[in-house]
Amino acid sequence: MAQLIRNAIEKAPVLLNAAATYSKPRLVTFWQYAKVELVPPSPTEIPRAIESLKKIISSARTGSFKNLTVKNSKGITAELVHPHPEKLGDFSDSNK
Repeated sequence: MAQLIRNAIEKAPVLLNAAATYSKPRLVTFWQYAKVELVPPSPTEIPRAIESLKKIISSARTGSFKNLTVKNSKGITAELVHPHPEKLGDFSDSNK
């Protein structure tokens, strides 16, 4: 039992260094995304978000969402998922 504890204590620094080396670049990437994606909405975005929610609730009540085209639903989904549409690509049909 003492040998097991001694081995664990001897290997702990090596394992911790390996864990730190492995996770450091991943944490840097996570932090870069978190700075952009986890920013709270600005005061100018709040009314737009409320209007979007009202439209979604209205379409759920009336069932009008069933008549959306794929192009329209893709844009709506992108607006809900990514609140900064100016950072996204154009959703226009490129096959025209």
